[in-house]
Amino acid sequence: YHLQKTHWGQEVLISKGISLEPDKDGNAYAWPFDDHSCKPSGVMPSSCYFFNAIERQEEIDDDNLNPEDNLEEYGLISDETVEFFGARADAAAATGKGVIASFGGTALGDVALIPGLDLRHPKGIRSVAEWYMSTVMRADYIKVVFDRQMDIAIENYKKLWKRCGTKVDVVNICGTDFGTQNSQFCSVEAFRDLWMPYYRRMTDWIHSNTTWKVFKHSCGAVVPLIPSFIDAGIDILNPIQINADGMVPSMLKQEFGKDLVFWGGGIDTQKVLPFGTPEQVRDQVRRECEILGAGGGFVFNTVHDVQANVPIENMVAMIDELNIIRDIK
Repeated sequence: YHLQKTHWGQEVLISKGISLEPDKDGNAYAWPFDDHSCKPSGVMPSSCYFFNAIERQEEIDDDNLNPEDNLEEYGLISDETVEFFGARADAAAATGKGVIASFGGTALGDVALIPGLDLRHPKGIRSVAEWYMSTVMRADYIKVVFDRQMDIAIENYKKLWKRCGTKVDVVNICGTDFGTQNSQFCSVEAFRDLWMPYYRRMTDWIHSNTTWKVFKHSCGAVVPLIPSFIDAGIDILNPIQINADGMVPSMLKQEFGKDLVFWGGGIDTQKVLPFGTPEQVRDQVRRECEILGAGGGFVFNTVHDVQANVPIENMVAMIDELNIIRDIK
């Protein structure tokens, strides 16, 4: 890693494989492993605060689709990688705080990963739109990918549990989003047919063989899917997008609080944190902590990532209010 300056003038620590040096149009590009012999896999436009994936979908030949192509980035982890995670778990556990691990390799159809940003020449289904259509048009293909992915994931978890053990409290298994601002990406029936059996296989192994709790991320309006998340063995749901349709904190706590820990929902990152006043930030932090934290089962977090346009005074207000709540508790 090294320091580079963004187009808005902020110095950030970023991988040496990524250059923030803009082109003549003000756009910055990223290449897999900084290999400029292949096409770039990401772009940060001059008006944007983050990189967008660049899709490099090859022509799809349905008669010769190979599920292994969509598994290129997944595989059995090395002993060196296991030891790396083990050392990090040791250090984190020594702080006396809770430890959450994101070991990777277990995301089922996460469209942030589908384009294969770290692959020089991604094959298989690598277009986000094509992937979503494939959940209907090529469901059998997707199921083979998911089944093989779970084979790999469980073998990796066996090695990681042996080394990390109870030093880890929570595992983040998947960041696949199932909600938009207003609805869901799929029906409940489609979720239970295409995704749930594979989540269940993974969570059953975790709950039967480890002490870990299971963390699942999904943005958006996912209320109709939450009972299925619970049935799939999810213990912790994130990010609790309280400004999406139907995601009313009091209802979520009443309906699902006995079965789920809510990790997030503490402050809206679309409107209140970036555009509200410090007092509005304090008010929302206090209110959401009172609702979602009643009786436990709540980990404060912003709804989503804090963007570069958030005023410093609003960040200070959020942290100050949290400190006040902590001291009162």
